[in-house]
Amino acid sequence: MQLQFYKYQGTGNDFVLIDNRKNTIELNEEQLKFLCNRRFGIGADGLMLLELEPGVDFKMIYFNSDGKPSSMCGNGGRCITAFAKQLGVITNKAKFIAVDGFHEAIIDEHEIVSLKMQDVKTIEIGNDFFYLNTGSPHYVKFINDVQNFDVVKNGKEIRYNKRFAEEGTNVNFIEKINDELVVRTYERGVEDETFSCGTGVTAAALVAALEGISNSKNNCLIKTLGGNLEVMFEKVLTQNFYNIWLKGPTQKVFEGIINL
Repeated sequence: MQLQFYKYQGTGNDFVLIDNRKNTIELNEEQLKFLCNRRFGIGADGLMLLELEPGVDFKMIYFNSDGKPSSMCGNGGRCITAFAKQLGVITNKAKFIAVDGFHEAIIDEHEIVSLKMQDVKTIEIGNDFFYLNTGSPHYVKFINDVQNFDVVKNGKEIRYNKRFAEEGTNVNFIEKINDELVVRTYERGVEDETFSCGTGVTAAALVAALEGISNSKNNCLIKTLGGNLEVMFEKVLTQNFYNIWLKGPTQKVFEGIINL
């Protein structure tokens, strides 16, 4: 089978995108793993199918690089919005369905995409960590010298501990440096550090707001290995956040045809 694909990235979080509006493409786990493989396939943190869905512009189907269906991917949601614009499905605004429900997105002429995330109503506060769901589960921990921290080793220990081993969790290590919140993320399903994680930086921004160290009462500037993002939000009570938006750049890297 010859498969037309498109490669996109959002702050270094990269994805294979496939137009499945005709609903003719079915990929098994091994094929998905092959396509995401960085040595033998195209190479990506995940793969998305863009499909049609009544009542919205499109449906986002997301798989991690391990070939398994995943929870919501924030940077993936931003990239598939840019992909939908390229296909002519949308112009500058989108309404779509993902695994965690309904999303809105806005894209400008510079391919900057703002994605509306799900509301967050509870944040678990541990002795030295925070745990919350921003479409995907995230463990957040403040550390010193995050830029020289062994994210893979320490992230893997948390992701596979007794509490999280079965379902897994994403793990974010964060530090406030000057006016930016530096975030590094170990992602389940990729089982490695990624250059950026949209739901992860969203979780980190809300934790920073909870701790009173975000840029203001309703936004937080984020620095990742792959670039800069911004999270905007409104806060009610202590742990209730709504109208959450994730904003940052997207880029089409290349497109091609691959034999499966």
